[in-house]
Amino acid sequence: MWNNFADLNAVPRGSKKEEKVIQFMMDFGRKLGLETINDAIGNVIIKKPASKGMENKKTIILQSHIDMVHQKNNDTVFDFDTQGIEMIVDGDWVRANGTTLGADNGIGVATIMAVLESTDIQHPAIEAMLTIDEETGMTGAINLDASNFTGEILLNLDTEDDDELSIGCAGGIDTNTSFSYEETAIPESFKPFSLSVKGLMGGHSGMDIDKGRGNANKMMNRLYFHFLKKGICFSVVSIDGGSLRNAIPRESNSIVVVKDSFIPKFKEELAVISARILDEFKLIEKSLEISSKEIVLNNGEKMMADVDTFVAIIRTLQATHNGVFRMSPDIEGLVESSSSLARVILKNGEFITQSLQRSSVESSRDDVADTVSSPFKMMGCDVVQNGEYPGWQPNSDSLILEIMKKLYSKNFGAEVEVKACHAGLECGILSKHLPGVDMISFGPNIRAAHSPDEKCQISSVQKYWNYFLDTLLAIPNK
Repeated sequence: MWNNFADLNAVPRGSKKEEKVIQFMMDFGRKLGLETINDAIGNVIIKKPASKGMENKKTIILQSHIDMVHQKNNDTVFDFDTQGIEMIVDGDWVRANGTTLGADNGIGVATIMAVLESTDIQHPAIEAMLTIDEETGMTGAINLDASNFTGEILLNLDTEDDDELSIGCAGGIDTNTSFSYEETAIPESFKPFSLSVKGLMGGHSGMDIDKGRGNANKMMNRLYFHFLKKGICFSVVSIDGGSLRNAIPRESNSIVVVKDSFIPKFKEELAVISARILDEFKLIEKSLEISSKEIVLNNGEKMMADVDTFVAIIRTLQATHNGVFRMSPDIEGLVESSSSLARVILKNGEFITQSLQRSSVESSRDDVADTVSSPFKMMGCDVVQNGEYPGWQPNSDSLILEIMKKLYSKNFGAEVEVKACHAGLECGILSKHLPGVDMISFGPNIRAAHSPDEKCQISSVQKYWNYFLDTLLAIPNK
């Protein structure tokens, strides 16, 4: 399995750039002499007959996504379009050199590859479902051709804690806003400064939204709002905050211009609000840095947002909900609904934001989406909400759930945790395509997915692998 993971990580496979990994998986299946299909949207399906003596078992669908989140540290030189991930063994963990690792969901894909190529693993008939674009829209799952599948049980290998079985997940919707504004020439009496927030933990905007981590976009706007309250005369040239729609933003960089007579107060108040924020987050965000320095602009940058417009933007961002919206009243500890302000861009007369709202309850998802969109609409922004996908309703009568609960207890001498997760597992969409198919999700310990700190625990992978093999043996008869 680890060898397959290494082979997979040598192939560039960013979301919406899966051409190389699709071909890689097609070649993999064909070289094994297995029926290999590439459906119209790009998903790869590989089918393998049952092992001798397992022909009467129910056919199973093994499902993982072949794309990965591409993120790197600012000081890491790396081209995701041409380079393979540089993996490092660090004690009991595998991580990458300054980039995301791709264990989400490469470990699941490698698991499927291992059983497909094996000659000695006992298993029922397998339909491997390798979907594209899970991370940026789930278009592979949404456009799946269900006619390629006859399986009665689906094992999704995209959970990140080895003591959990997932039986439900959140749905989601994207809120994208845009606004055109007039730029004005920067007066001679204004001086430009860079302003940066960096070093935040970031992470998955669903699974990590309740961990109290800082959001760089909200933090940067908090600086602006503080200056505004203190009466400092300033405006902005540009903002570039966050990166991916489903990642908590780790960094935000801005260029502001401050009137000469307010520069001493600007520096003084920046120190005040920075110290305040650092103190609030000292137990969580240990690498947080807030910094500023005077810079020189080139001729193409000597324009700023109209001050009145910028004040409206500050107030709108300040009013934008970010974080947990509601906890589930049904499942203890589960976030029911949330929103993450993932991207804020302001430059050359265009102000753009991107956020993602999640919920396991459809009406609650719509409520938080309305809450987030309202301040932007009040400002006059164009608001587009799309990419809507359903949640996965838990099935307490699931046969595969009962089988895997008993296996876990027998193998590890403890009770497995049965959970719904606050993330967009593909099972929510697949359950609509494949009604009646019994679904469950599990996986090894993966930490800090969607960030350059992503890592996967070696000992946990061994535990998960053995559990996976035992599950194959325990699949019931037709």
